[in-house]
Amino acid sequence: MKRLIEPAGWVGTVLILLSYGLVSYEVIAPGLPYQIINLLGALGLSVCSWQKRNYQTLVVQFVWGIIALIAIVKLSLG
Repeated sequence: MKRLIEPAGWVGTVLILLSYGLVSYEVIAPGLPYQIINLLGALGLSVCSWQKRNYQTLVVQFVWGIIALIAIVKLSLG
């Protein structure tokens, strides 16, 4: 299981940077796909941060994920 944690953190990093880049360069709108990518990125980084006991980053990613989750729910409900 520990062998999956480091890659999860890197995948999370790539996803968050990807979503930011895609929205910044107007490739995608800041809608549902953007929020889903953010949520998945936050999850990956949260797992890695928890394992490494990097609590500051864990808090940032936890809040980032909650924001994304709330946005997903709002977008899904219309």
